Amino acid sequence: MKAVLPGKPEASLQAVSTGYWDGKRIIVYITGNALSILSDPGTILHTIYDDDPRRLEAVAFDESSGKIAACTAEAVRIYRPLGHAHDSLKWALQATFDIEKGPTPATLSWGSSEELLIGRCSLWLYDTTPTPPTCHWKRELASPARSALLSYDSSYIASIGYHDRLVKIWRRLNFGSEEVHFEYGYLPHPRAVTSIQWRKPFHVDQTIENVLYSFCADNTLRVWTTADGVSSHMLQLWGKLDLQKAIPQDPKSHRQNLRWAFIISQRDLANATEKVVQEQGNGQEKEDVALQYLLSIANRDTEICVVFDGNGSMSAWALEDVSSNPRGANNIDNVAFVKSNDFEFLRYSATTSHVEILSYCNKCSGHLHILFHHFDGKIEVFESNIADLLDPTSRPGRLTHRATWSGHSGPIKKIVRNFSAHAIVSRTEKGETVLWNHQRGRLLRHNIISEKRHIHRISLLRGGRSPVHELLGECRYNIRATVTSEQRGIVWEIRLPLGSSNTNGATKNGYENPIQEFCTFELEGAGDLAYVLPADPAGSTPVISGFLDVFARDVAVSYTHSGRVEFWTARVDANQNQVEWLSTSSMETGVSEPALVSGSTMKKAALVNQNRSSVTIWDIRGARLEYEQDFESHNTVQDLDWTSTPDMQSILAVGFPYRVVLLSQMRFDYLNKGPAWAPIREISIREFTPHPIGDSTWLSDGNLIIGAGNQLFLYDREFEDTSALVTSVRTTHHKPKHQDLFEVVQKLNGPLPVFHPQFLSQCILAGKHRLVKRILLALNYTLKYHVEGDTIDAYLGLDLAEFYNDKFSTSGANSTDSSYITRQASFDDHDEAFTEELALSICEKLQSIPLPQLSGHEQIQLVDIVECAGVVEKQRRSLDENGARFMVFFRQHALRKGRVNEIHMSWREINWAYHSTSQDILTDFVCRSYHGTMLWENARESGIFMWLTDANAVRAQFEVIARNEYTRSEAKNPVDCSLFYFALKKKAVLQGLWRMATWNREQAATQRLLANNFEDPKWKTTALKNAYALLSKRRFTYAAAFFLLADHLQDAVNVCLNQIKDLQLAIAIARVYEGDTGIVLKRLLEHEVLAVASQEGNRWLASWAFWMLKRRDMAVRALITPVFTLLDTPASPDLKAKLFLTDDPALIVLYSQLRQKSLQTLRGASKVTPRIEWDFVIHNAGLYDRMGCDLLGLDLVRNWEFFRLPTPAQGFGGDIVDPTKLLRRRSSLIVQDMPLTPVIPGDMKTGGHAVKPPATVFQEPDANSLLDSFGF
Repeated sequence: MKAVLPGKPEASLQAVSTGYWDGKRIIVYITGNALSILSDPGTILHTIYDDDPRRLEAVAFDESSGKIAACTAEAVRIYRPLGHAHDSLKWALQATFDIEKGPTPATLSWGSSEELLIGRCSLWLYDTTPTPPTCHWKRELASPARSALLSYDSSYIASIGYHDRLVKIWRRLNFGSEEVHFEYGYLPHPRAVTSIQWRKPFHVDQTIENVLYSFCADNTLRVWTTADGVSSHMLQLWGKLDLQKAIPQDPKSHRQNLRWAFIISQRDLANATEKVVQEQGNGQEKEDVALQYLLSIANRDTEICVVFDGNGSMSAWALEDVSSNPRGANNIDNVAFVKSNDFEFLRYSATTSHVEILSYCNKCSGHLHILFHHFDGKIEVFESNIADLLDPTSRPGRLTHRATWSGHSGPIKKIVRNFSAHAIVSRTEKGETVLWNHQRGRLLRHNIISEKRHIHRISLLRGGRSPVHELLGECRYNIRATVTSEQRGIVWEIRLPLGSSNTNGATKNGYENPIQEFCTFELEGAGDLAYVLPADPAGSTPVISGFLDVFARDVAVSYTHSGRVEFWTARVDANQNQVEWLSTSSMETGVSEPALVSGSTMKKAALVNQNRSSVTIWDIRGARLEYEQDFESHNTVQDLDWTSTPDMQSILAVGFPYRVVLLSQMRFDYLNKGPAWAPIREISIREFTPHPIGDSTWLSDGNLIIGAGNQLFLYDREFEDTSALVTSVRTTHHKPKHQDLFEVVQKLNGPLPVFHPQFLSQCILAGKHRLVKRILLALNYTLKYHVEGDTIDAYLGLDLAEFYNDKFSTSGANSTDSSYITRQASFDDHDEAFTEELALSICEKLQSIPLPQLSGHEQIQLVDIVECAGVVEKQRRSLDENGARFMVFFRQHALRKGRVNEIHMSWREINWAYHSTSQDILTDFVCRSYHGTMLWENARESGIFMWLTDANAVRAQFEVIARNEYTRSEAKNPVDCSLFYFALKKKAVLQGLWRMATWNREQAATQRLLANNFEDPKWKTTALKNAYALLSKRRFTYAAAFFLLADHLQDAVNVCLNQIKDLQLAIAIARVYEGDTGIVLKRLLEHEVLAVASQEGNRWLASWAFWMLKRRDMAVRALITPVFTLLDTPASPDLKAKLFLTDDPALIVLYSQLRQKSLQTLRGASKVTPRIEWDFVIHNAGLYDRMGCDLLGLDLVRNWEFFRLPTPAQGFGGDIVDPTKLLRRRSSLIVQDMPLTPVIPGDMKTGGHAVKPPATVFQEPDANSLLDSFGF
């Protein structure tokens, strides 16, 4: 925590009290109906809120017991310390008792043995040791007491009334008995007494001679001591000091009679001197003249009276050897008179009615502290080296400002910031409004706004110098606008006073009508508006271009009751007195009746659901959901605030009743399905205050201000590492103790080093195998010559052009051997090939050398991917690009299986294998990975029956699965493999297996049943009955087998989908049972698979399904457009379909590959408009940027090939007659696969086949085009 504003101090004489107890300084003061308890200028220990709404009048702290007494007009409360709980000191209510009401505030004072004196119209002496406290003395007074103080040993009471020139002294006659008796006398003064105080003992338990200091309206300090003999007055005058003459008259001063004075006790003087000596040390104190002077003063049993005049002058007087010996006139000496700018702060207090000054010095732990309690609502805390303060020579820096304690006197309800976040305005429920400036990490009170009427809204103008009530939004020309739920709005023009540099007095004081209506408008197309809010400023400083377009800065965000969020920009036309509005982006979130919405100028929006338990974060520009978190119902979300780092990375503060959680955006991670946002810091205020948070907002430079009760807590960017909530924040192996918020967010975002596992994975997906090998060879070279402490370059010394120059980055370089690097390595003089052995060598080095840019988990992932790259390199000559992609990620999946929750390969990897021409190698690789005993769970994990295209290979592998399922257990139960053999229509094999299952009690019945002819309808019915019986017994897999025996494939598929919940099993048995052209498979793909793809927004699954349906044009379009737009009856997309994980930059890789594969895919690509393709490319470049792979995004936008769109000869269906004309480069190997008839009824929204396509016949390409495709 940077700073705390503990609340506005009450303007009363006894609002502040301090003492030293249990080795700790305690400062307690009244703020409203609460007590703020601090231990030093920046550390708040506890805040006590009184249930009684009445304001507190006085507070007193007892140094001997640590108890705090506080009183309202009618009641006194005693709080006792609870001791140290988790290094935090707390107080709890011990007792409450009533006192008589009176016309004046009560006064409180502690004595010895936990005795408490209460004064008003009477004096009451209470013993607070028992509960409830007992009153053992009471006396009525002739006039109400202004101050009544019990001496530290409880022997005397000194009391004064209002405007009273007599100090009444009560001397105690007895101790210990139940009845206490006092006798009294008077100390006369020439004018009214303004203040009295008893001398502090050196130690709490020390018995000292009682000395009373009285300050009088005649600007004189009088010192009273006990008399030697019996006297009617009991105290006698020891000496006096004329405060007026203590500082010579300044003829320039506009207030010559004002003086402020306070006493530095002997205890504080000794502690402060000891601190100075400790700091000086090494025998240098003899050379320090100021220190020697101080020691000569402190060694003489001295107390010091310090006098200020408010104009920069200070005078200090030593009261030496104050005792019963009445020789004070000779023992009051001037020890310092100085003029310094440090003492001019009181000049600005001329308008205040009163300033109270207290001082303290902690034993051996700090210098002298001086507290100035200004009755305008603040306490200023200064620290001073006592030697510098009393140094008679001219020197600067006598006082150092430590803190200004201020705040509110009631619970804060709302905090509003200006655009630059250098000023805020806070207001309470009762309308107390304060304007604050944020400067150099401090929050300074700028102004108090006196507005008695109820304030609905506040907006800040001119950097906070001009607050405006009841207005909303921010625009040019000092314009403010409000919008109603009927989409209508009013714009006001605000004519502010001119700056101080203008000398024209008439215009300087403002206009005759400073606020007037500028225009009205309608916000068309905004929908059923629930609210319109100003957009939170985030990102770079806006530049107003004057253009009304989507690049202009957003000024407002609106949301509807149905959850539609929309960003708006506006342009003011001063000539025509109108404001033009433009929607820059919008999306339907599906969050109905949101309780809270907050949008930033970076097009991010956070929504809280109706019951305030769930937070979702949306990228409105990208139309995607990035974060969803459901908090417990008792954790209601109260507030949302946006800010951003200088690198434009967003941070969201989510406010709860007693804590604020900071969420940081993170790099997208599609391979590990990592979160896009994570909590990185939690700020809890429970240890400081029991009051819930009223509001919070961001200030400039990453500072967060939290208002809770009367108090404001200012948090800067620095926080301890232990308070980090997400493990990925700890990105380095050597963690600093303190972390900077912006630096942590920067580590979680921004460009990745080229050896980061995510960057390497994306390079592999993009087909940049040559670049991957360059990076790994460079990494090997770096690690080989690495010395501990060396910095490792994020780019490993590689030329950045290699990442985006097509001839370097793709594996399609002019080379017939893709296993060797064609370009000479700058880091090695020898041609070194990347091999499996080299990969293992790199892995060994990575296990012993920590890379500073990677966390431990990321380095393990890097080892995995290097090993996988080595395994694939061994097969590289035989593999195509897609096969290599699948093999790398399948191997990586196998290595990480125990560390992640992924149960099977994603549909992305299945697509790579499906479009591979090396499926026999992949099949062999997968089988060997499972040691030749692949079971169905392994087949589902690898997705083998989804990506195998050869029907014979599908059946062969399915039979292998059947055999392995049968032999998986020692018992060899035929039930385990029945589904697979029935799908293969190999009933005879199953009969043979049942003959050997003599141990199975179902053997005889099953053998008799299987011996029948199931072509006969009678036995089909029997098989069906058995299937339904097995369903009732929840033997679902066996039931599906009997449905196949009854030739009811559709029912078997339904059991797999609904009961077994295994989509892959349903597809596999449909493919095996009736082939890839079967009606059941077609129906399954259309009604189930595509429905799931639409609901989840899974474009990989949709593309695969369309390709299986022989609709290759749709398969291409599914990669680039939302799936639900391609279906006649799409399933309604759920929240998951809007998640950022449905995007994937690898989609564009597959799209660029498939679109030129056949006539159908060219036809599908032709239906993608240039605008959609352009947006898709830019969108994916943005995804690369968010993933930290900026170089790949640059490569994408630099090398992407758009289709040429000449003026086409259109057919009736809107198709281009010759799709090959779309390509920039010639291609002779495009498969001519246009179907003669539509495959899917209604053509699935792709346009009809009105023009009959040409017959599919092989056309021999000419020699030139063949040579061209081989690079000659």
